[in-house]
Amino acid sequence: MAIRRDVEFNSEGTTCRGWLYVANPGERRPTIVLAGGWCYVREIVMPAYAEAFVEAGFNALVFDYRNLGVSDGDDRQHLDPWAQVRDYQNAVSFLERHEEVDPKRIGAWGISYSGGHVLILAAIDPRVKTIVSQIPVVDGYENMRRAHGTMEYRALWKLILEDRKLRYETGERLYLPHAVPDPNKEVSAWPFPETVATFMEIKASHAPLYQNRSSVESVDLLMQYDIGPFVKRVYNTPTMMIVAEGDDLTLWDLEIGAFNQIPTTKKKLHVIPHTTHMKLYSDQAKLKDAASLARDWFVETL
Repeated sequence: MAIRRDVEFNSEGTTCRGWLYVANPGERRPTIVLAGGWCYVREIVMPAYAEAFVEAGFNALVFDYRNLGVSDGDDRQHLDPWAQVRDYQNAVSFLERHEEVDPKRIGAWGISYSGGHVLILAAIDPRVKTIVSQIPVVDGYENMRRAHGTMEYRALWKLILEDRKLRYETGERLYLPHAVPDPNKEVSAWPFPETVATFMEIKASHAPLYQNRSSVESVDLLMQYDIGPFVKRVYNTPTMMIVAEGDDLTLWDLEIGAFNQIPTTKKKLHVIPHTTHMKLYSDQAKLKDAASLARDWFVETL
């Protein structure tokens, strides 16, 4: 019978915490590591995927990055994508040493921002034997430029430059919302009303540690984030990408373009029809479909 354990591991001197779902206690099993997207905490959608994987005989580790949720970190709500990638790698290092994990059979799953992270892992960490990248962030600059539009983008850049000045002069930093109901009235990182509505519902129901807030520098770093140079190096890692038809949040055309650049023949693209980015959080049927696709890929490749 599967159980869920509280676990923690060291990531560059900071303690990250999460849940390890164990399919068969006392037995070494292949294991999937999962982390979330922008401002996510471990309660946001990931337990549903972990439970689907456990039902297929995998262990699953769901964790909070440094500075978020139950993990430590003094720079709360600051999202550094490269630090998050290293948190993933340190999660893998933790799993390699766990008595109930087969260290030669570790996979990675990611969604939205972390969908990009696992593509980077596939390129740089041979310990990760297979990945599923779901509705990934591909090119942060292009994503922000298109998502915000001309006038909002000007306001976003103004805020980023104000933050750079403040951090240099005082060491303090500015913050902005993850999303807001009316992007015309307030600058946010992801200017989509459905995002704030969905995440605040999730917060109220089962993710109280979620905060609709990040550092402005997080967006500055996002606009320097591009998985393009990495996907070209995925020669031998089985890779599934799950895309939402018409996704205009993380931009499905960029996602499909990135998929086409992956040189391995061990890859698969699945476009979920008649859906959106946020429906994969709010629509339980869509979430279940995506979890089944990911589970089947891991059964096939791990």
